[in-house]
Amino acid sequence: MPSNQNPLGALPARFRRQRVLIVGCGDVGMRVARHLEGRARVLALSSSPQRFDALRARDIVPLTGNLDRAATLARLAGLADRVVYLAPPPTEGWQDPRAVALLRALRLRGLPVQLVYGSTSGVYGDCAGVWVDETRPTSATTPRARRRVAAEESVRFFGRSTGVRTQILRIPGIYAPDREGGTPEARLQKGTPVLCAEDDVYTNHIHADDLARACLAALWKGRPQRVYNVSDDTEMKMGDYYDWAADHYRLPRPPRVPRDGAQRQLPVMLLSFMSESRRLVNTRMKQELGLRLRYPSVREGLQ
Repeated sequence: MPSNQNPLGALPARFRRQRVLIVGCGDVGMRVARHLEGRARVLALSSSPQRFDALRARDIVPLTGNLDRAATLARLAGLADRVVYLAPPPTEGWQDPRAVALLRALRLRGLPVQLVYGSTSGVYGDCAGVWVDETRPTSATTPRARRRVAAEESVRFFGRSTGVRTQILRIPGIYAPDREGGTPEARLQKGTPVLCAEDDVYTNHIHADDLARACLAALWKGRPQRVYNVSDDTEMKMGDYYDWAADHYRLPRPPRVPRDGAQRQLPVMLLSFMSESRRLVNTRMKQELGLRLRYPSVREGLQ
């Protein structure tokens, strides 16, 4: 069984000596790299030279490149055996040209054997609170989620046309006490309202450490051209989550407002999260990837 220190147990020698490229090496990418220390050569694409020293300090080889400038990505071809792609799409439009540019660059020579793409559970759209597994068709309604659907389609085509084993991870809200903005405490301090019980929606979560471990499990054990819901076992509506968190932080519980009141008081981005309700089924993640959650719910993860 996997050990508590390493989610994959002892990696085989063929994996330890391989090169892993992380594209989008932010908080979660750095956690992925931490698990790979001493086990693989880790490379990270970055458009910010000011980050290079911090990456090198973690034994990560920085590679200069910008996903918005396709010509800068050519050097990535043939460099890595496995790729973890965690960079978001642009903030405008209906497509994801960043994903297209990266995948075109990887085609130039020396294809990787495995590519894991971090998508979002928002591609399912509003599911009226029902349980959702990976066989449910996408029904994205927001531009942000539609860009993710476009990226997923690019990844799927890349896998089918090249034979590279690709996995798509559909990720809900990421949290962690040691992640910037990774807890609800600041929002509670502002007194931001939540929906009243009759209008409330189910919300899904994953601790950043468990997400990083899921990325590694998929990179090593994911089935070809496979989709995985990467979510914990929390079954809680959004308002109940904030009530619990308020009690945990010893703060006032947030005010409850009806949906029409929320539309007058809250920003569009926050309203978009309050307009979709679903509960993610994570059976495939547990059975196929063998991932044992360190933080089965937000209660364990925030304490």
